[in-house]
Amino acid sequence: MPGPEDLEVSVLKGVGASLAQRLEKLGIVTLQDLLFHLPHRYEDRTRVLPIGRLHVGDSGVVEGEVVANDVVQGRRRSLQITLRDDSGFLVLRFFHFSAAQRSQLEVGNRLRCYGEVRPGRAGLEIYHPEYKLNPGPLPTGSDARLTPVYPLTEGIQQPRIRGLCEQALGFLGRHPLQEWLPDSILSDYQLPEINTAVRLLHAPPADADTLALMESRHPAQQRLIMEELLAHHLSLLKLRAQVQSWQAIPLLPGAQRLDHQLLEALPFRLTGAQQRVCREIRQDLSQPVPMLRLVQGDVGSGKTVIAALAALQAIGAGSQVALMAPTEILAEQHYLNFREWL
Repeated sequence: MPGPEDLEVSVLKGVGASLAQRLEKLGIVTLQDLLFHLPHRYEDRTRVLPIGRLHVGDSGVVEGEVVANDVVQGRRRSLQITLRDDSGFLVLRFFHFSAAQRSQLEVGNRLRCYGEVRPGRAGLEIYHPEYKLNPGPLPTGSDARLTPVYPLTEGIQQPRIRGLCEQALGFLGRHPLQEWLPDSILSDYQLPEINTAVRLLHAPPADADTLALMESRHPAQQRLIMEELLAHHLSLLKLRAQVQSWQAIPLLPGAQRLDHQLLEALPFRLTGAQQRVCREIRQDLSQPVPMLRLVQGDVGSGKTVIAALAALQAIGAGSQVALMAPTEILAEQHYLNFREWL
């Protein structure tokens, strides 16, 4: 049975060539891409707020009857819809509208909408709200869900991407995502299975910990983070194995042991940690495979002298050495140090 990674977004209702091209700008080609196109925040649209209790800056759901429908001329022509509930009035303003939209929002219709409240000439206003005509009751209890807000691109609006993600979730029953983490890991870290995690992140229950979701601390997010880190780690191991399959010239220490000569000439003795790192590097350079090693340490911890000792092992084995530095100033400092030591 094919998985979501094998199904193109064109299997979804309403996705033609034009929309598929726009989705590709978001990196979405398959259903799996769409399922992992996760919301970057959530909105609570699970309850209707009385219009009379709204304040400037609030975002929420309001519901009422359309009592006025006017096209007004100001600095910009706009469609002004006045909405009334038992507690007050609110203006919905559309600067981009069609004759069909104006006809749709006729007086007497019931409207439920969502948006941010702004101050206006006629009182409180919402610009270009998302709305639904003559809506049914809001879901309650376990059916109530937070509304996801997705990253977008030109030509795709939130309602469209939400509908596509909802369709994609419907495919999971027949075409589930592959679970890569073993049961023991999921159990030890109390993480949800991959399909459960994806479903929750696209449609969290109304009582979900929104702060944890916003800070990426929710178990469903931690589940995806762990898989991503694991995939990154495995890809690095694969790259390491590939590099170490190559051949390299073993840099065996010569009879002169130039590194010993440098150590005897230095005005200080290496610390225990420096000596250990030097031994490990000497062993790596003696092998017929490339060395893969990162030496990390604070400023002044002795990384440069370790580089000098590694260089002397290569020179003692009859090879040449190039020392690279990220800035001209640091290159000059290394040059002065090496000239003094060598």
